[in-house]
Amino acid sequence: MSLLLRNRGAMLLLMVNIFLAFTGIGLVVPIMPTYMNELGIGGGIVGLLVAAFSLTQLIVSPIAGRWSDRMGRKKIIVGGLVVFALSELLFGLANMPWQLFVSRMLGGIGAAMIMPAVMAYVADTTSMEERAKGMGLINAAITTGFIIGPGIGGYLAELGLRVPFFVAAIAAAFVAVVSFIVLPESRPAADRSPDAAPAGGERLIAQLVRSYREPYFFGLVIVFVLSFGLANYETVFGLFVDHKFGFTPKDIAFVLTFGSISGAVVQVTVFSWILKRFGESRVISICLLIAAIFIGLTLFVHGFWAIVAVTFIVFLSIDILRPAVGTQLSKMADESQQGFVMGMNSAYTSLGNIAGPIVAGVLFDFNYNFPYWAAAGVLALCFVMSLFARKSTADAVYIERG
Repeated sequence: MSLLLRNRGAMLLLMVNIFLAFTGIGLVVPIMPTYMNELGIGGGIVGLLVAAFSLTQLIVSPIAGRWSDRMGRKKIIVGGLVVFALSELLFGLANMPWQLFVSRMLGGIGAAMIMPAVMAYVADTTSMEERAKGMGLINAAITTGFIIGPGIGGYLAELGLRVPFFVAAIAAAFVAVVSFIVLPESRPAADRSPDAAPAGGERLIAQLVRSYREPYFFGLVIVFVLSFGLANYETVFGLFVDHKFGFTPKDIAFVLTFGSISGAVVQVTVFSWILKRFGESRVISICLLIAAIFIGLTLFVHGFWAIVAVTFIVFLSIDILRPAVGTQLSKMADESQQGFVMGMNSAYTSLGNIAGPIVAGVLFDFNYNFPYWAAAGVLALCFVMSLFARKSTADAVYIERG
């Protein structure tokens, strides 16, 4: 019996955990235009809110990844869920911009604890052959969270603008209790590294410098550039369609839901086959190109269903791209480094998510089309970089064999 089958109960609970975290992140998307009007904030502030989330995620991710190597995955996952519940509760209670910032920063801490620990848990409980399928299942949960989050946010907002966040806080607290009681630890105490815990901000810089010397560094560069480009797209999506087409929270929720469904289906069904058939490097390059083209097309289409169609293709390419990069990173890292590399994955994601939303918010205040030009250009650049990386890798293999 495969490791994945033996651990399917734990895998299901991990999927619920990561699903819940990303549901909470997605809740805010269709509601932000209304929040902007209610609190009198502009696109620049919205960008800074997203960046605040990512800044704390950046600072905490490497630390949390190391903590999970040292203390075990379960404690970090449960702790992250508790912090996440507090952040959602505060967002629901907020009536001033600074409270939104505190909430998003707490949310970043929670996400930084949950995501690398969950990814490392999957690496602990799957064989190399099953790794792609395990990562695909987790990323399907992430995608589904993005699908359900805006939908829940858009429709529960009909009951009250703050209702979705109270529901998310209660759900996170409940899942934290269930995980504490039910989830087994994947990393025995004998296998944990007592020296794995980082010591403060200097340690973060040291780890980022260290990642430069690792064989998977270019994969981390792709993570950063991908996150930067997508943050331009995602941060202002609700604001863009609100300003350009007059979409309501319900309309925004529907577009995001419909556009993301395909990604979850692909990740659960054929993602593993796609990677085996074409390889991680080729899949990454193709998805980067498709994402760049269709984000650019967003600027030229008109009408509700045209936006739905373009968003569908963008999200499909993104939802294949994310787990492909994660799988490649996991395979390139030693077994003892799984927590570290997943923490670095989250950290580089945060770097892109800090710069991207700030740039997107500033560009949006100038012209609501500018963030999408920037996103398309950055992803196109990343596509070109991926081609050079594939060629360099192929040349290295040829020299080694020849």
